[in-house]
Amino acid sequence: MSYPVKEIQTKPYEGQKPGTSGLRKRVKIFQQEHYTENFVQSIFDSIDAKGSTIVLGGDGRYFSQDAVQIILRIGSANGVSKFIIGKDGIFSTPAASNIIRKYKTTGGILLTASHNPGGPNNDFGIKYNVSNGGPAPENVTNTIFEKTKTISSYRVIDAPPLDLSKIGETTFGPTKVVIIDSVTDYLILLKEIFDFSLIKSFLQQHKTDFKVLFDGLHGVTGPYARAIFVETLGLAESSIQNCVPLPDFGGGHPDPNLTYAHSLVEAVEKGNIQFGAASDGDGDRNMIYGKGAFVTPSDSVAVIAQWADAIPYFKKGGVKGLARSMPTSKAIDLVAQKKGLEYFEVPTGWKFFGNLMDAGRLSICGEESFGTGSDHIREKDGLWAVVAWLNILAAANANSPNKLIGINDLLKEFYSIYGRSFFSRYDYEEVSSEGANSLVANLDQALTSGSLNNTEHVSASTSNKFVISGLYNFEYKDPIDHSVSKNQGHVITFSDGSRVVFRLSGTGSQGATVRMYVERYLAPNAPAEELNRSAAEGLKGLIEVALEVSKLKHYLGRDEPTVITSYTVANPGMQI
Repeated sequence: MSYPVKEIQTKPYEGQKPGTSGLRKRVKIFQQEHYTENFVQSIFDSIDAKGSTIVLGGDGRYFSQDAVQIILRIGSANGVSKFIIGKDGIFSTPAASNIIRKYKTTGGILLTASHNPGGPNNDFGIKYNVSNGGPAPENVTNTIFEKTKTISSYRVIDAPPLDLSKIGETTFGPTKVVIIDSVTDYLILLKEIFDFSLIKSFLQQHKTDFKVLFDGLHGVTGPYARAIFVETLGLAESSIQNCVPLPDFGGGHPDPNLTYAHSLVEAVEKGNIQFGAASDGDGDRNMIYGKGAFVTPSDSVAVIAQWADAIPYFKKGGVKGLARSMPTSKAIDLVAQKKGLEYFEVPTGWKFFGNLMDAGRLSICGEESFGTGSDHIREKDGLWAVVAWLNILAAANANSPNKLIGINDLLKEFYSIYGRSFFSRYDYEEVSSEGANSLVANLDQALTSGSLNNTEHVSASTSNKFVISGLYNFEYKDPIDHSVSKNQGHVITFSDGSRVVFRLSGTGSQGATVRMYVERYLAPNAPAEELNRSAAEGLKGLIEVALEVSKLKHYLGRDEPTVITSYTVANPGMQI
């Protein structure tokens, strides 16, 4: 059936500038008259929609169903030839990236605000991924933004809502629509990467002394986790929890860290569970946490790189290079140096990894913000990282018939070879923009004047002395497209190799979020009791000095951070 195309008059909204994470605002902002329609029309105006094939879906957060129907009506009116949609409008971000690449589509529109809370009073987001499966680069997002500033009308077909619950092919006006099970293709991909037979054999052999628990935090990964852990690996239903996706994520904050993923932490500690893991709202982040063993994301990607040969995908294709985001600890650099691999330090944002992957120079990478991945897709991938750890543990135990190798054993072995980069991140969420900008201005002034260089600072509680050796604002020249990214974060370096980074984050939906990253390195020949102490103990003195030097509490008006990524704010002694 054909439906008429309507031209709807509209006016621009201010502030519709998407980052690589898309446009993120409160739901109520997206619900304003013409607001979502304006942004969607601007996407289609920027990508030459006529004849295109678009992947469409998201994490199922509140307002997703409405947004899918809006995108269908506008896309069809703008000449989109085909939509590939996840059943019920659901796709994890990694699964969507895989579908874009597997079926060679024009791109994809993902409905997600990642790890931000969902619900009618919380966040929604729309982002565009390009044909390599990765987030749109700056030239594309800038084009979209320019369109939003001049838009005067948008086009829709006057059609009733499409039933998204039935898998199969149908039409929506002139557009072909294929509704698929979003889990199937992703599971096929993982089976091509990992040794599921080895993992299953290990888990069955140690069903009594190696318990597994995955927490979906009521995000999109629930159905994927059930397919992997229960249906494929044969674990009991009790090995997964909070795996029913909900529009408000069960009222929680679907961010896999020790503060927000407390449901996993509590269950692991209470149940003496050797391997726990969680993922975020849209499935691109992960946390690895066993009984008494939290793995920082910086250590996680480094251990995966160290053990890459245990994973069939890398054993067959080799490791082309390693990379991390600038704030992430340098642990993976040490692996690259020992293995003779090329390695990169890039700004925060997965698109920078994507450029290196497309050029064949990068295989494994990670961000300290609980994002880990490889060149199998062009997004970070939470479940990929979780299965990678299970594959590594299975391989390690295959060579250890007399002793069960657990998470802490792998970490201690890593530290004995490479040393340890104590690392933590302090998040100050929804602070005043004025205070955040004043903090940055103070650092800029110190950078210009050199006033902090060669100054000595003593921790009041530990008496440790720290001498500042330099201060710079990180800048990156992309070796592939030669673009230059400036003002990526202020880095204070110390004479002992420690460093502290301050960044304004772009992933929040209102106010400002300031992140402070703290790293202190100990060489592998340091005493074992020093290498294996908690992050809270290892970083205490440096954190005190960082707060004093930056005057952070003064500028932000906060005595405590919202989140500490290496231990809970309430119980800083938890991390081991």
